[in-house]
Amino acid sequence: MSPGKQATEPETVAVTAGVRLEKMHRRVRLSRLALFTAIAAGPVALGVAVVSGPTTVTAVPKAEPTTVRTTAAATDPSGYAQLFLGAWLRSSADDAATAQARFAQSLAPDVELPDRAADTHDAQARLESVTAVRSAQHEAGRWWVTVAAQYANASVRYFTVPVATDRTGGSFTVTGAPGVVAGPGQAEAAPSPYGVTVPKGELSSTVGQFLGAYLTGAGEVERYLAPGVHLPPVAPAPYSAVAVRQVLAVEEAAAGEKVPGDGTAVRVLAQVEARDEAGRWPLAYELELTARSGRWDVTALESGSVRNGGRS
Repeated sequence: MSPGKQATEPETVAVTAGVRLEKMHRRVRLSRLALFTAIAAGPVALGVAVVSGPTTVTAVPKAEPTTVRTTAAATDPSGYAQLFLGAWLRSSADDAATAQARFAQSLAPDVELPDRAADTHDAQARLESVTAVRSAQHEAGRWWVTVAAQYANASVRYFTVPVATDRTGGSFTVTGAPGVVAGPGQAEAAPSPYGVTVPKGELSSTVGQFLGAYLTGAGEVERYLAPGVHLPPVAPAPYSAVAVRQVLAVEEAAAGEKVPGDGTAVRVLAQVEARDEAGRWPLAYELELTARSGRWDVTALESGSVRNGGRS
């Protein structure tokens, strides 16, 4: 190779390398400029992703806004109707300045107060309690609430109270005077599933001892519970003694003379008699028990509150 050619090749290589380096610097400057522009433009413009090296910038399409619609749940105004009827029945048009009359009128501004006779203030006719027993939504924003009023002479009257609610379900008003109606009918109960009589033995003994500890505080409740089941006793203890009157079961396994194999579960209905200073009280409890190592463990108190492994 001639000396001229040897001198020309390094110069050409140097020029080519310089051009490529300048192009690279220019791309980096453009990338930085695009990034700084996005930061200055705000969160929307920051939806960019840098891929395939620092010199390629790809814009992420702007996400379409999502519309979320919420619908207010229908709020049962039973409590509101109950408050109104209690105040209304204790009010009289002759004395609209009483606290009960003012309260009734604040709940139902357009409803007239009753005009009670003087002899209705005797003890037998005194209102003892009011309880909402049924509610029905007639249409959007309109309810009929049935409220039972019990008097000192043990008589009960049932009233329907019309209540209106706003669109949010957060505001109520009584829209008309109450009406006296017939009480709810008595439903026919389904046959009891507890058809197996449990004789005296390990199962009935466990049930009695457990309920004794649960209701009287005598003994530890935990010793009768299955592992992982937690059930604190009633506190303070309401009774001094508890006696089992009868135990009925759903499964035939509960009536066996011996405790069955581990994992056998039975459901029972325990009818007991509890005693305190005021007298004797017939009570009933639905329980679930499971066989384990030749004994019965309480795994659920259906009539109470069982946590950490049990169910209520």
